[in-house]
Amino acid sequence: MIRLLVVVLVSDYLQDHITNGNLSFFFTLLFTLLTFSDLFVQTEGLNFGINYGQIANNLPSPSRVALLIKSLNVSRIKLYDANPNVLSAFSNTNVEFIIGVGNEYLQSMRDPSKAQTWIQQNVQPYLSNTKITCITVGNEVFNSSATDTQHMTNLLPAMQNVYNALVNLGLAQQVTVTTAHSFNILSNSFPPSSGAFSQNLIQYIQPLLSFHSQTKSPFLINAYPFFAYKDNPDQISLSYVLFQPNQGTIDPNTNLHYDNMLYAQIDAVYAAIKVLGHTDIEVRISETGWPSKGNPDEIGATLENAEIYNSNLLKRIEQKQTTPANPTIPIDIYVFALFNEDMKPGPTSERNYGLYYPDGTPVYNIGLQGYLPEMVIQSKSNTLSIHFFIYIVTCLAFAWELSRF
Repeated sequence: MIRLLVVVLVSDYLQDHITNGNLSFFFTLLFTLLTFSDLFVQTEGLNFGINYGQIANNLPSPSRVALLIKSLNVSRIKLYDANPNVLSAFSNTNVEFIIGVGNEYLQSMRDPSKAQTWIQQNVQPYLSNTKITCITVGNEVFNSSATDTQHMTNLLPAMQNVYNALVNLGLAQQVTVTTAHSFNILSNSFPPSSGAFSQNLIQYIQPLLSFHSQTKSPFLINAYPFFAYKDNPDQISLSYVLFQPNQGTIDPNTNLHYDNMLYAQIDAVYAAIKVLGHTDIEVRISETGWPSKGNPDEIGATLENAEIYNSNLLKRIEQKQTTPANPTIPIDIYVFALFNEDMKPGPTSERNYGLYYPDGTPVYNIGLQGYLPEMVIQSKSNTLSIHFFIYIVTCLAFAWELSRF
């Protein structure tokens, strides 16, 4: 991280002030300082992924976002497309990517040749330098109230063709294929052990589960306790959905105790999958988060609640917690989202899920540390890297003055 910061901050200075005669001296010093910087600053990688949505007109460039992600020490990102600028910007960063095939492409992906062309254009050119590990085909395609079933009918054939294209190109061991579902595909989620998919969706979900089982790919779910609380604030405890101390609930069928809604939702999905005959498919949370602002009728959408939800969530992820019904499987979660996105349609909350504003400042403090060029965002938990960064810049300035004599 310090390497990137120093290069960004001093490059303009070097170009403006250093002559060809002493350019080699400066870069020798710079290389030495940057080489040894990692001996002084060690940071522990974070265990959560983050959704990098881009429905906005004021976001920083992908190259600056790469710097922010690197400084946060986040190693997993989920995109909703296969933006070539993003994939190129993260070249050689060791960040793992989930990329997406949009719903609008499901029909064309039913053609095997078009699916293979998509892989050849959007995956294959980047794999040598950018770690693409998963492709989501469609997002929240299944809807129990949908009257237009075309997307639902197209989904599995599209996934199969994308997977077969990876096999044909020798990439299936590197990249998995899945899709992300809305939590409302469940008709029942409480108690968790009675979780069940909507009856009218089973005809689509049953063969999809067979695909997951055969290809060893995860079942992704977008789970938002915020929605449940917003719709029933008088019946659902705010502490229960925010991971705060509370009495919790007990599943009467298993006698398992749940102290938060998200874990209950995860186990409800596992139960629904088991009803359809599968115990070999892992459930992962592809989206969860809490809005920092909302419309007047969006009860609970406040900055304070967003800070509490995400702060407590990250603590549990770092502790590698498991759910009551699946004590051997640590929760696997992608937080939504990296930035507030000002062009997203819908209620105010849709534009206010970000951990960061587009200028790189945090929406609230959850103990993360991030940098954009020419800006430092500091947390209480890690100040060593900031001090060492100042030390490096001071050394460079001092060395420049010495070189003038």
